[in-house]
Amino acid sequence: MSSDSVLPLPENPVIVGFGGVGVDLLATVESFPKPDTKNRTTQFKIQGGGNTGNALTCAARLGLKPRIISKVANDPQGRALMEELEAEGVDTSSFVVSKEGTTPFSYIIIDNHTKTRTCIFTEGYPPLVPKDLSRTKLLSALNGARVAYFDARMPATTLVIAQEAFRQNISILVDAERPREGLNDLLNLADYVVCSEKFPQAWTEASSIPRALVSIILRLPRLKFVIATLGKDGCIMLEKCADAEDSHLEEADVDNSMKSLTMRKDDSIVMPTCFASNVTKFRAEGIGSVCGRLYFGTSEKIPPSELIDTTGAGDAFVGAVLYAICANFSPEKMLPFASYVAAIKCRALGARSGLPYRTDPYLASFIN
Repeated sequence: MSSDSVLPLPENPVIVGFGGVGVDLLATVESFPKPDTKNRTTQFKIQGGGNTGNALTCAARLGLKPRIISKVANDPQGRALMEELEAEGVDTSSFVVSKEGTTPFSYIIIDNHTKTRTCIFTEGYPPLVPKDLSRTKLLSALNGARVAYFDARMPATTLVIAQEAFRQNISILVDAERPREGLNDLLNLADYVVCSEKFPQAWTEASSIPRALVSIILRLPRLKFVIATLGKDGCIMLEKCADAEDSHLEEADVDNSMKSLTMRKDDSIVMPTCFASNVTKFRAEGIGSVCGRLYFGTSEKIPPSELIDTTGAGDAFVGAVLYAICANFSPEKMLPFASYVAAIKCRALGARSGLPYRTDPYLASFIN
């Protein structure tokens, strides 16, 4: 296969991630069970899961060299998890393995009719605490890393690792699913935030997602960009332009600007696209103003017959964003790329089975 048909390896492909891993027990059913009934599965699979494990597996398949810090028990599930990650090219040498306890796991029910999934999570025991991670192991994991990724679990240990990454000038990406204990301290160190659809308004109490993104940028002065993923409706990104001259910029209401971008969407286009504003001073009444660019990324229109499971789609998106940061993609290239990677994942059962490899010929189109 020619080098033109594969994604290039970034100059520095090393990333490190800290957060959750676990075993996913996935069961597909014709429809979600009603209370006090019995159902049969149409398909069953056991696979590694957890936000961090999934995102780093995606990044590894795209060509990055991820290192993972997490904790499992010395049980069959924990050993299988580590073996699976190692087989994918994820460095597990910084794992903490507990002699006793249990490895985290989730029951995941996929409804074939509604194409939805329901997760029931059981935490592992004992949890990872700062004293479990030696300074030698921490420094080794961070050495030479381009980006440090956090899913905001295990807050005390997260903050120790993030503060060291900050001291070493390693860019920090936070995956914010929902408000959690210790998240605010972590966000204050972040260069990039990728969040769920519900997070921006939950964290800021703003009346709309675009207004919430303005609030997030204002509250987190280090932040370069924030992305809110919207599932089948695509994603919204606000990028701060710190060098822009305020006095020369057009000022616009951020909600109206977002509406203008979404109106440019062409429903006849199947593949992901991206629409960007000019550098603008975006105003959110009662919140403030931010100089930057607003982006609206569409998602791929997956035929219903090809849509299998959305479990881990957000993790795949984040894994692709990690690659895009390391490869210095522009936002106009990054958002469609990440949406495409997430869409491929949705065509297979589980968070990892469908993740693409860098040899996928369509992925190479994003380097042109």
